[in-house]
Amino acid sequence: MEGGVPEADVSAFRECLALSWKNPYVLRLAFSAGIGGLLFGYDTGVISGALLYIRDDFKAVDRETWLQEAIVSMALAGAIIGASVGGWINDRFGRRKAIILADILFFIGSVIMAAATNPAILIVGRVFVGLGVGMASMASPLYISEASPTRVRGALVSLNGFLITGGQFLSYLINLAFTNAPGTWRWMLGVAALPALIQIVLMTMLPESPRWLFRKEREEEAKTILRRIYPPEDVEDEINTLKESVEMEIKEASNSDKVSITKMLKTKTVRRGLYAGMGLQIFQQFVGINTVMYYSPTIVQLAGFASNRVALLLSLVTAGLNAIGSIMSIYFIDKTGRRKLLLFSLSGVVVSLVVLTVVFHETTTHSPIVSPADTALFNNATCPAFNGTLDSVGSAGGWDCMKCLKASPSCGFCASGSNKLLPGACLISGDTTEKQCENNERLWYTRGCPSKYGFLALIGLALYIIFFSPGMGTVPWVVNSEIYPLRYRGICGGMASTSNWVSNLIVAQSFLSLTDAIGTSYTFMIFIFITTAAIVFVLIFVPETKGLPIEAVEKMLDRRTLNFKFWQGNHDDDGDDEVMKQKTQSV
Repeated sequence: MEGGVPEADVSAFRECLALSWKNPYVLRLAFSAGIGGLLFGYDTGVISGALLYIRDDFKAVDRETWLQEAIVSMALAGAIIGASVGGWINDRFGRRKAIILADILFFIGSVIMAAATNPAILIVGRVFVGLGVGMASMASPLYISEASPTRVRGALVSLNGFLITGGQFLSYLINLAFTNAPGTWRWMLGVAALPALIQIVLMTMLPESPRWLFRKEREEEAKTILRRIYPPEDVEDEINTLKESVEMEIKEASNSDKVSITKMLKTKTVRRGLYAGMGLQIFQQFVGINTVMYYSPTIVQLAGFASNRVALLLSLVTAGLNAIGSIMSIYFIDKTGRRKLLLFSLSGVVVSLVVLTVVFHETTTHSPIVSPADTALFNNATCPAFNGTLDSVGSAGGWDCMKCLKASPSCGFCASGSNKLLPGACLISGDTTEKQCENNERLWYTRGCPSKYGFLALIGLALYIIFFSPGMGTVPWVVNSEIYPLRYRGICGGMASTSNWVSNLIVAQSFLSLTDAIGTSYTFMIFIFITTAAIVFVLIFVPETKGLPIEAVEKMLDRRTLNFKFWQGNHDDDGDDEVMKQKTQSV
């Protein structure tokens, strides 16, 4: 939180673990607030599996790609609004009340979705859920950051990231648990109301952020909380440091006009903080993570695995790797630092995307051919587009599985029974045809084609998650929780969260359309170029905040120049870090 801080290293991770018996109160604060991250992650993961069954119940959704994207992305539209107003709510009413309000909205949305009788009502529920997730996405890490000792702040904020990935993993488990239950997707979406209700109860029993209390001149309440957070020998220094910091902020605010976006952007420390904070949030989405999380079962099917249940089971593996990566982040973020972890993460993402690009290119260009004779075995079930080709050419006309699926949303591919890579049938899509195909011990494909490269696609997805999760999955939220001055923290945090959700919306709304228009392999290729740009951005714009009190971060931003000649090293930053530590230790 505030005050002097020794160099953060691997002992910070051990110290974080030691809190479980030394000061469980701090962990209670972090885990209770972190349930907001769990809701965030659950919503991200659950819709990917539920979408498979929503398509089965609502045929309009199955036929229309834009409806699938709308069901996913309207939650993101709600999150944009939630994050936008969340900054003001955090500053006006406090972090704790903002989290409780987010839970109430999430609870309402979950109930509406579970009871939806058509796609329109389902979309309304998604908007409510999005409002809650957007608000919680900034309030939870902010609360944890302001209620955590400085030495373990990064690790505890990373707990929020771990709970996000844990929520995604939990969502896949729930998806699998309800695959054979009546009203499959309704259970998947409705269960989300439970953790929201739990967090409402927990947060009503927890205090407000001590930083916010000092800002609102409720010093005695803040001191009481700080005495529970810090050991007796440190608490007075922390109280004095925090008090001085807030008094300085209040004095600055009283000598200046009301906060405005224009004035805020003219403040050098705020502007440089926003460069780093908003940029990281935008790149977090544009390197493609939520295409993997929202559409991972669909991607698995595109890789050649036909069954919904198999697609969910394989997606569970990627979600588990995501959770493991978040645990790694808790260990490394206060050891290696934010910046190095980001660069390692992004470099690995580039390699993973190259693998995915190559694999999907091979899968698309080497799919099984369509056999006219095999197709004719299914009486009156031939895909109309393929049937027209047979009438005019008298042969398959060079058709393969991929051409069959792209010819019309009403076409599906029934693979050969003996070997799914052998020629199969191009049939009209429907429940009757699907059952007829599967009754002959064949596999039915509507999203992707049989491929011998399918497992390589899964390896590529796994590598992507392993590299993304410890760095780009967690660090942007940590940086945004510690890089802004107190007076602007709610507003800047809201702006950064909004930029994340806007980027998320753009990517989610365009992914399936892009794969339809240019193919999955070229879509992943676009992400390669964006990830390369993200590496350059981190080198130039993102400072290292490891082990620095929040006040020292502000001073560092005031001194730091942008590192455009990053290939020459970043000696100025190192010098600034040392100066900040010396100043902090002398306070």
